[in-house]
Amino acid sequence: MSMPIELVRQLTEEQIAFVRRSGLKAEILEQGHVRLRMPLESNQNHIGTLYAGALFTLAEMPGGALFLTSFDSRRFYPIVKEMNLRFRRPAKSDITVEARLGEEEIARIQQEAEANGKADYVLELQLLDATGEVVAESRGLYQMRTH
Repeated sequence: MSMPIELVRQLTEEQIAFVRRSGLKAEILEQGHVRLRMPLESNQNHIGTLYAGALFTLAEMPGGALFLTSFDSRRFYPIVKEMNLRFRRPAKSDITVEARLGEEEIARIQQEAEANGKADYVLELQLLDATGEVVAESRGLYQMRTH
């Protein structure tokens, strides 16, 4: 990891004001592996389930959190190029998402960014409720760019 874990946690949970207000928590922050949690409390919609925007935020944030755990932020930065979210069932509890990038994929992304100034990576994720049921599925296209 290119920066101390507590700094990664702070950047993930607090750097973006909207995310900070949502109460999103980083439960696992390791090189190539993150797990994030979005609380139901304070993020409910008009029918008492998790607001769609909170689910979208939870689906989008792993791309940046994985970047922070796996790459040198002094040399690179991430952007979101495309994001799709498919809602499967109402989210009636806190929701978690786990994302992983393997060592080979991390190396590929870094080498491509060094050679071309940018590199794309895709994360296909499942957002799970407290019982392990899939409430949404996401597909995010991210890009790492050189400074």
